Amino acid sequence: MPTPSKLEDTSKAKLSPPASDAFTISAKGIGPAKLGMTLGQLKQSLGDKAKFEVKSPFIVGFDAIAVMQSGQPQYYILYPMGTPMGNSTVMEVLFTENPNYRTSNGVGPGTPLKLAEQTYGDATLSFNYASESREYVNFANLSQDIAFRMGVAANDTNNQFSGIYVKPLKEYNQTKNYRDSATIKSVEVYCRDKCPSP
Repeated sequence: MPTPSKLEDTSKAKLSPPASDAFTISAKGIGPAKLGMTLGQLKQSLGDKAKFEVKSPFIVGFDAIAVMQSGQPQYYILYPMGTPMGNSTVMEVLFTENPNYRTSNGVGPGTPLKLAEQTYGDATLSFNYASESREYVNFANLSQDIAFRMGVAANDTNNQFSGIYVKPLKEYNQTKNYRDSATIKSVEVYCRDKCPSP
């Protein structure tokens, strides 16, 4: 039986906002990287505080530039595979797995789905075999261009997905049921065809 202090810890679990604007995820960008900026503008704003490393390939269809600080990736700038990104290229997709980066409500990589759902409303999880089976979650009260990708806990080796899906599985699958261990793994912010001008 759990000790009273253990019960208190669970009930008191809550989200905390990011440390500053430099770590804030919004529909406009991740930290100092804003959608619609050029790569050159970001390099100029960060100066010698960051290193930029090309990661090729990164995920299917995309290469990426990792923005590194203190030897750690802060976030990635994604761009179509095989299309080199120059200083004048506009940033259209940003991605992070770094738990220091969160929305103003405190949701980001490493956030338990139960807490994110308390903040943003009912969660609907889905995956598509055509998209590498990448599992995402949408929230009832959040319609911004922010995509939250799910992940299973490291110690949960029996399950590929956070969601509990009706079988047999189809090409596209969706559910509102999920495992207790369901956690947001990464966050992607994108503008694509409606990017602001640099």
